[in-house]
Amino acid sequence: MKKLYSLLAAIILSAITFTASAQSDDGISGVFVGNPSDVNKLLNAYANPLFKGFGNSLNGGWTNSAKTLKLLHFDLRVSATASIVPESDRTYDVNKLGLTNIKAAGSSIAPTFGGSDQLKTSVVVSDPSDPNNPLKKYNTTLPTGVTQYVPAPQIQLTVGVVKNTDVTLRLIPTTKITDDVGSVGMFGFGVKHNITNDFGKNALVPFDLAIAVGYTNLKFNKSLNVRPNNSNVSGSQDYSNQSLEGNFSGWNVQAIISKKLAFFTPFVAVGFLTSKTDVGLKGNYPFVTGVDIAGKPTYTTFANPISIGGTSASQVSGLRADAGFQLNLAILRIYASGSLAEYKSVNAGIGLGF
Repeated sequence: MKKLYSLLAAIILSAITFTASAQSDDGISGVFVGNPSDVNKLLNAYANPLFKGFGNSLNGGWTNSAKTLKLLHFDLRVSATASIVPESDRTYDVNKLGLTNIKAAGSSIAPTFGGSDQLKTSVVVSDPSDPNNPLKKYNTTLPTGVTQYVPAPQIQLTVGVVKNTDVTLRLIPTTKITDDVGSVGMFGFGVKHNITNDFGKNALVPFDLAIAVGYTNLKFNKSLNVRPNNSNVSGSQDYSNQSLEGNFSGWNVQAIISKKLAFFTPFVAVGFLTSKTDVGLKGNYPFVTGVDIAGKPTYTTFANPISIGGTSASQVSGLRADAGFQLNLAILRIYASGSLAEYKSVNAGIGLGF
């Protein structure tokens, strides 16, 4: 069991590290300027490709063949999908977010999570009680980009049941990886039915054709450590209960066609995917809500200040096309595929089965 958890941890690290640890808590602090409404807008703009990419990746890797398993035969696979952030989602315009007392100092184009780590955008925070006072302004830099590739893990067991039908289970018990990465748990299920044999045993169909449906849900929790830069704080100064909580879920419906050629099975699939993200900050957080006459920030503490859900940034839906192959080498399976959707992606993995 320890070896299994070690394997799961290695795969999840590739996905969750980008979500929680690629930006240090000091980097996260870079968006805690202004009131919670402003911060919510900044987080939505910055994290938009992370949410879309992770939702797209979470929906990947369900199957590489339309052919279903025989009764009680199984397939255990470990794979990962990486979505690619398109050029259009790698930057955002700070001055177009409708922020109340924050403006860019110079260029207003800032990197998103999927943008460049070399693009640095400075902003000026004005004291809302005296916005025109040049002495009451605070300069800071927004977080830079992390990566253009957003991965998600897939660990699943597929078992053949009656009437040319497979059932698939995705399961990771909620497990703490490390203090830096946090805890993660995943649950999912899927059903695939090969409709080729529904035409009758004597039907001359030179390929397999299947309909598949899959659902995945991943929960994430990570402790944070966001602190003010000075003691000029209004409200509670107890920051011991900070955490980032996320809930990622997605549906995937596909029509799949494949043809087994000895040990090699190519496939193509078309379908529709939808995903939703709910992310929230729990605990007390210091926000820069003013500037003193010395140009130093003043803070106000807010409890449970951010909840991102039901926004355009947190939801993905659209058509999806996949193509790839499966290699059957005795009991060893090798999988690879690519996907065309709003976010392009690639998937690869290995498995055991018979």
